[in-house]
Amino acid sequence: MAVSMASLSCKGLKMAPSNQSIAPFPSGSVAGSGFVLSFPLKLRSKLSISLKVQGAAYPTAIEGGDSNAVPVPKVIIDQDSDTDATIVEITFGDRLGALLDTMNSLKNLGLNVVKANVYLDSSGKHNKFNITKASTGRKIDDPELLEAIRLTIINNMIEYHPESSSQLAMGATFGIEPPPEEVDVDIATHVNVYDDGPDRSLLVVETADRPGLLVDLVKIITDINVEVQSGEFDTEGLLAKAKFHVSYRGKPLIKALQQVLANSLRYFLRRPSTEEGSY
Repeated sequence: MAVSMASLSCKGLKMAPSNQSIAPFPSGSVAGSGFVLSFPLKLRSKLSISLKVQGAAYPTAIEGGDSNAVPVPKVIIDQDSDTDATIVEITFGDRLGALLDTMNSLKNLGLNVVKANVYLDSSGKHNKFNITKASTGRKIDDPELLEAIRLTIINNMIEYHPESSSQLAMGATFGIEPPPEEVDVDIATHVNVYDDGPDRSLLVVETADRPGLLVDLVKIITDINVEVQSGEFDTEGLLAKAKFHVSYRGKPLIKALQQVLANSLRYFLRRPSTEEGSY
């Protein structure tokens, strides 16, 4: 089922200081697009929290590192791993607490956190939330709401851990200290399309991060009549990495359409200020 876009009020976002601006989401531009969910969905009613440790004990894993170095913040939005819920994973070395503020901000977006899981490994403390829409009990299939979730989490991370500001592209918008250097979009942008079974293809995108990027990617894809079935969107410091399962009329993209899709995305991503319709 295709998902129509609705207007969204991002209650979880805190505004930047008056001398900064937050890039708005594209308005009314993604009608008829969205993640297509083809599996049955169930309502979960209880919140469970668990803690586990993977691999080596955590203190040992970081003893040899630089304790003063600011780790790279990571936010992963996973639409593939759970059929009933959207999974959000947040990592910032060992600096994250219980993230109760983040959970409350997600509730302000009309979401339920139905499961929370924390695990430790050599890269740090991973906080994973299974979230659903409060109104339906289903996973989130609206790109604008998924982007609001991402920006809300990043905004909260910058508020409670200001040192993350210089490590995130959003630090230039939400933070007190922007990244010391901007990413060269031409160098950072990579787009590839691969065959991925009898009925879909896999689109892999890596580029410089910025507000509204997830929405823009879905719009560009659906504007050429390619359907986004599911995927994962990762924020890793200054970069964004996306993996989308896509199809055309229920079939994988033929080579010519793969090339059209890749060229369209490269053109747009390398020219983020280009007005719609100019390409």
